[in-house]
Amino acid sequence: MKPDEKNQSIIVSGESGAGKTVSAKYAMRYFTTVSGSASDTNIEEKVLASSPIMEAIGNAKTTRNDNSSRFGKYIQIGFDKRYRIIGANMRTYLLEKSRVVFQADDERNYHIFYQLCAAASLAEFKELALTCAEDFFYTSQGGNTVIEGVDDAEDFEKTRQAFTLVGVRESHQISIFKIIASILHLGNVEIEAERDGESCRVSPEDEHLSNFCHLLGVEHSQMEHWLCHRKLVTTSETYVKTMSLQQVVNARDALAKHIYAQLFHWIVEHVNKALHTSLKQHSFIGVLDIYGFETFEVNSFEQFCINYANEKLQQQFNSHVFKLEQEEYMKEQIPWTLIDFYDNQPCIDLIEAKLGILDLLDEECKVPRGTDQNWTQKLYDRHSGSQHFQKPRMSNKAFIVIHFADKVEYLSDGFLEKNRDTVYEEQINILKASKFPLVADLFHDGKDSAPATTASSKINIRPSRRPMKASNKEHKKTVGYQFRSSLHLLMETLNATTPHYVRCIKPNDEKLPFRFNSKRAVQQLRACGVLETIRISAAGYPSRWSYHDFFNRYRVLVKKKDLANADKKAICRSVLESLIKDPDKFQFGRTKIFFRAGQVAYLEKLRADKFRAATIMIQKTVRGWLQKQKYRRLKGAALTLQRHCRGHLARRLAKHLRRTRAAVVLQKQYRMQRARRAYQRVRRAALVIQAFARGMFVRRIYHQVLREHKATVIQKHVRGWMARRRFQRLRGAAIVIQCGFRRLKAKQALKALRIEARSAEHLKRLNVGMENKIVQLQRKIDDQNKEVKTLSEQLSAITSAHAMEVEKLKKEVACYQQSQDEDRGPQLQEEVESLRTELQRAHSERKVLEDTHTREKDELKKRVADLEQENALLKDEKEQLNNQILCQSKDEFAQNSVKENLMMKKELEEERSRYQNLVKEYSRLEQRYDNLRDEMTILKQTPGHRRNPSNQSSLESDSNYPSISTSEVGDTEDTLQQVEEIGLEKAAMDMTVFLKLQKRVRELEQERKKLQVQLEKKEQQDGKGVPAEQPSNDSDLDPDADLAYNSLKRQELESENKKLKNELNELRKAVADQASEHSPAAAGTPDSYSLLLNQLRLANEELEVRKEEVLILRTQIVSADQRRLAGKGSEPNINARTSWPNSEKHVDQEDAIEAYHGVCQTNRLLEAQLQAQSREHEEEVDNLKAQLEALKEEMDRQQQTFCQTLLLSPEAQVEFGIQQEMSQLTNENLDLKELVEKLEKNERKLKKQLKIYMKKVQDLEAAQALAQSERKRHELNRQVTVQRKEKDFQGMLEYHKEDEALLIRNLVTELKPQTLAGAVPCLPAYILYMCIRHADYVNDDLKVHALLTSTINGIKKVLKKHNEDFEMTSFWLSNTCRLLHCLKQYSGDEGFMTQNTAKQNEHCLKNFDLTEYRQVLSDLSIQIYQQLIKIAEGLLQPMIVSAMLENESIQGLSGVKPTGYRKRTSSMPEGDNSYCLEAIIRQMNSFHTVMCDQGLDPEIILQVFRQLFYMINAVTLNNLLLRKDVCSWSTGMQLRYNISQLEEWLRGRNLHQSGAVETMEPLIQAAQLLQLKKKSPEDAEAICSLCTALSTQQIVKILNLYTPLNEFEERVTVAFIRTIQAQLQDRNDPQQLLLDFKHMFPVLFPFNPSSLTMDSIHIPACLNLEFLNEV
Repeated sequence: MKPDEKNQSIIVSGESGAGKTVSAKYAMRYFTTVSGSASDTNIEEKVLASSPIMEAIGNAKTTRNDNSSRFGKYIQIGFDKRYRIIGANMRTYLLEKSRVVFQADDERNYHIFYQLCAAASLAEFKELALTCAEDFFYTSQGGNTVIEGVDDAEDFEKTRQAFTLVGVRESHQISIFKIIASILHLGNVEIEAERDGESCRVSPEDEHLSNFCHLLGVEHSQMEHWLCHRKLVTTSETYVKTMSLQQVVNARDALAKHIYAQLFHWIVEHVNKALHTSLKQHSFIGVLDIYGFETFEVNSFEQFCINYANEKLQQQFNSHVFKLEQEEYMKEQIPWTLIDFYDNQPCIDLIEAKLGILDLLDEECKVPRGTDQNWTQKLYDRHSGSQHFQKPRMSNKAFIVIHFADKVEYLSDGFLEKNRDTVYEEQINILKASKFPLVADLFHDGKDSAPATTASSKINIRPSRRPMKASNKEHKKTVGYQFRSSLHLLMETLNATTPHYVRCIKPNDEKLPFRFNSKRAVQQLRACGVLETIRISAAGYPSRWSYHDFFNRYRVLVKKKDLANADKKAICRSVLESLIKDPDKFQFGRTKIFFRAGQVAYLEKLRADKFRAATIMIQKTVRGWLQKQKYRRLKGAALTLQRHCRGHLARRLAKHLRRTRAAVVLQKQYRMQRARRAYQRVRRAALVIQAFARGMFVRRIYHQVLREHKATVIQKHVRGWMARRRFQRLRGAAIVIQCGFRRLKAKQALKALRIEARSAEHLKRLNVGMENKIVQLQRKIDDQNKEVKTLSEQLSAITSAHAMEVEKLKKEVACYQQSQDEDRGPQLQEEVESLRTELQRAHSERKVLEDTHTREKDELKKRVADLEQENALLKDEKEQLNNQILCQSKDEFAQNSVKENLMMKKELEEERSRYQNLVKEYSRLEQRYDNLRDEMTILKQTPGHRRNPSNQSSLESDSNYPSISTSEVGDTEDTLQQVEEIGLEKAAMDMTVFLKLQKRVRELEQERKKLQVQLEKKEQQDGKGVPAEQPSNDSDLDPDADLAYNSLKRQELESENKKLKNELNELRKAVADQASEHSPAAAGTPDSYSLLLNQLRLANEELEVRKEEVLILRTQIVSADQRRLAGKGSEPNINARTSWPNSEKHVDQEDAIEAYHGVCQTNRLLEAQLQAQSREHEEEVDNLKAQLEALKEEMDRQQQTFCQTLLLSPEAQVEFGIQQEMSQLTNENLDLKELVEKLEKNERKLKKQLKIYMKKVQDLEAAQALAQSERKRHELNRQVTVQRKEKDFQGMLEYHKEDEALLIRNLVTELKPQTLAGAVPCLPAYILYMCIRHADYVNDDLKVHALLTSTINGIKKVLKKHNEDFEMTSFWLSNTCRLLHCLKQYSGDEGFMTQNTAKQNEHCLKNFDLTEYRQVLSDLSIQIYQQLIKIAEGLLQPMIVSAMLENESIQGLSGVKPTGYRKRTSSMPEGDNSYCLEAIIRQMNSFHTVMCDQGLDPEIILQVFRQLFYMINAVTLNNLLLRKDVCSWSTGMQLRYNISQLEEWLRGRNLHQSGAVETMEPLIQAAQLLQLKKKSPEDAEAICSLCTALSTQQIVKILNLYTPLNEFEERVTVAFIRTIQAQLQDRNDPQQLLLDFKHMFPVLFPFNPSSLTMDSIHIPACLNLEFLNEV
């Protein structure tokens, strides 16, 4: 094929059982091994895998062959231009269908039936209801069902592997086996004849018919009916006719044959699809493996067709070998005597010519009542005179055909029926309606429709396009006509190629090994024409050359003078006549030269001798030239060696001269260096002595000056302290007098204002905005006053700092003048002058600040006046608006319509809420299951249980109130919850709880100490064990020096720390004494603070000096020890030396080096010490500042408490003191409990992190191995696809199945929102949809199901892991919603495609409908939304009560507290844990920013803030209903102001349309209720009309808890409350007092399509998704 570039064919022929199938298999195996594959699709393995499949479904045991092919096949193996296999195609011919229903003695059905029965015991085949092959009629007719030496079960496994290799899916394999099993069950269906003999029936309880219908998915009743009936259609009517028993059996057998034939063709078609290639085919080699010549005792239509095909193949062989060979001789005009050979053309004409056997058979089939006997009679009449046709003597139903191999007698019974190959249409229609797609596709005429996709997942994925309906037209061509046409096509293919013949010879007819029948072999050789071929080759000219090829091949034998002739034929004649003396050995033709056997070999020998002589001549010349070259190289090398040797001798002489000179120079330098080192050693010693002496004198002077300075400072501070103490005493007395007088005046003014305010309460209730504006203006004034105050404080601080700086500079100048020489005088004067200029600059800045302060103060006064005028104008506008509101009226019809809309919306919200509550309950139960599983693991790891204290019961019995917690003492959350339920007053007096908590804290403290002791012991043991393991090495001296230095350093730091702690305690005591003796004042704070700083600075200076001295001394000690150890280690045999290194010169050199290293180490240590001291100093200063602030706040709080206590009676004072002490102890206990719990949580968290990191390491190792394999595979893919042209990105991402876990890990489980900070919002959702779209494009339902399931599970896993991370939860809520929107937008539904562009419509899904997955994603979005709300509520809930009720958002209302108010210390204390309204707003700002940045839908953001505002309303209102101390007029005013601030925040963020303000309506009405007048019946009516959002119980509760501001205001009377109850008794309010703050509104996810197209999205490299390929 390669040299001639012509297609080839291999024709394997021979009798049945001669080994044709095996020979063809070996030929294909040779081709696949030699050529290889052109791609990585393993096409050569698929070609070989087709053989087991075709043998299983097309081969059977016969009397002559155990593996006889009962069909013919022609396999075309395609090659590319490089002659590598690129694909294959298979054509089959005439499957013997009658073997499915009938087998002769000692024969079997097709192998697949017996293989399936042998594997019936497997679990996956239980549904087939198969048993052994002897139990089925279609497999047991031959008698013996087993072939000796063949294992059917093992062959079945090979067949399944071959199916998988050629690409038949597992589901299709199961369907194929079901169809084969149904044929066996159909053969066992029992048909019972009726009494009349014209009809029959099948029992409805027939087990085999039920199995047949179940396996094929058809109706049992219809199949039972149409097996025994047939339909006759006329032009006017349609009849249903019963059939006899024989007709029913024939119809059943015909149906079984038809089913098997259709399945056979379907398998062949799918094998061809697997072997097909899209590459261009350059050439092919065909392998023909067709049935051999057959003759049995009973020969039917199949044997006739087989022998007819063998006649055609023998004719083709004769034509190629005999006819063409002799015609070639005649054409070339060679003298030749023709040789006779057998020509089988008359036999072929008998079969296929006009009015031949096949023609008459087709004609008889067209006759309405044609029979086999009539057809046989026509054959007798027509062909009785033919030499190849005979009539048997004893039979009128048979005829004899004389074939090229033997005479064969054919029995005509069944010829017509097999040629027609008819099956009743009613039975086929039942099979077409099967519920199994494969069964239905087998019987449809149209083969182009794609098979229906079977959904293997729980989610129904249906194709979007319905298959075309098949045509109902019947095949009109007979089997004989089809076989004849396919045979003619095969002959044309073989004639168009170069044929090669493989003749298989059967050694014996008994199928025995090692037995050879020579007569039988000669008979086969003669029958297939091999002997004639040998005879022609021996008598003829087997070798031939054209004149041109002969001249080109053997021109080397031509003499040079003969080459001058232009006629090549003449040259060839002269050469041959001169070379070959016998003229009979060759002949000259017209275009070719013909040779007898052996002459071409003789010419080749002459040609080889000629070439050998020429080669010897060439070798002689080349070898002479090589020797010349070698001699020249040797001569050049000798000259080079001489030159280099002479140069080397000269250089060695020059080197000797240089070394002599260098030695003289080195001696000179060495002597100079030794003298210089001796001088430097003496000089360094003198410098050290001088330095220590001068340092000692300077330190003495410095200490004297320092003591004088300290005495001066002490005198100054003592005198200042005495003066300040006297001034503070006088000022305190004046303040007390002023406070008393002002309080009296304020009471009088407040009483007058209260009387005036009662008349204006109705106006306050009608209009809320005016009060909010007033409150805002008041707040602005307070802020400006604060700014003025801070500016004045800054000014005073700057002045005092400048004064102190001036004094300090003066003192330093005086000290410098005394201590320094006169030479530094001018320098000091310059520094004094620079300081004076800085002082003047500071004075000028102070003047500027004073001017700005006065100017801003004037502006503020002016602004206050303007605001008062604006306030008056707003009051006028308020009155006008009130009048307009009273004049307006509402229409009743509008009210009714609004009510109906509200009712419908309410029902819809309730239904949505019920569904989402179910989703929430499911997620809660799932979380509860996980928690219980974790608890079980913890209980298994930590056996034992915790016992309650033994004195618990006695403590509980002593209490006058019911116990709060009896199960667990340490559970502070349950305790606090039940405190609220029992009541604040009772809970405050329950001593049992506090004693239990205190005892529990002591137990925890003891446990902590024990653990600390154990930890220290463990560290000591580790410290002892580590040095023992380290080997001692005398040469390694640096670690010992470091250890010595570290120990010295640690001791020094410990002593310093103790000194600083002592000084800090003394300072604290001084501050506490000062605070107890005098009340704190603003003017005294800077003096005490400056005193503290001065003392700290002086202490630090002294400490630094001490440190430097100690470090220098100890560094010298360490260096001396190092030198001593180094001397011992380097010279162990030398005696001990003195510490002075001046005794020997060698020791002096080492001492100098060691001294240098010691100085370097000292410098490094001093630098590290200085840095550490500076850091410690800064930390100490910050800590002292914080402690001073805390002490100041504590003093203010104690003073307030003391002032309040003085106003109470003595008994109340005692009770209040006890309560304060108990609350303080409770707080301390709870703080300790929280600390212990935090430590335990941290420990658990660290353990979990350790497990996670270990798992990550394992995953990383696996991922690296996977990445390496993937990298190799991707490199191979890139090498294959280099030559492809790049196309535009279609918005699809392709990934391999094994990369799915890596995709989910990089895109879901391990992705952090910060990674995609600058990317497109919701990028993971877009990437996942592009992957889903590619899986839809390739019609891979399993891939879609796996990807979506893995994505949903991954999101759930991430949310479970980060169940307290708002950012992560919001990130996955936005991505889940975006993925849901993408599935809707590109689903193909017109309702979701209205806003799509034309480009976006191209990105829609084509094959799958993912509606059910959209519901799953919707439920997942609901769960994520609920988790988001839970996290946000957890962050906001601790702030609500403090910010909305307890924090003084309006300055000036702090003094307006209810009478008898007791400060609540059991609730959240003021200080670090108290929150203001700004904290809530900041937190909500952070929520809003995170959700907007992550691309969450605006509608969902509105619903989130609606839910959060409802929670703020519920928590605030519940605390208001439970706390008597906050039910006052000032709290109502404060609530109105806080709510207005929240409303303003909503408007600023454009969130006012979310309905959040409506959720705050109960709290707004409660605030108004606290401010309304509560006396007259008109007031009661106004309250009832205003408080529509509050229930009757809530209104009554607030009125009962209302506390007057002072003694001049009256409480709400019982009669007024009863009036309210009477007016509100008609309301249908819920019985629940408190609002459910955990109630969650149902969430709605509106459709929000994206404007982005998939092809415009870029994947950043940070996601590590390189394995995704853009399509």
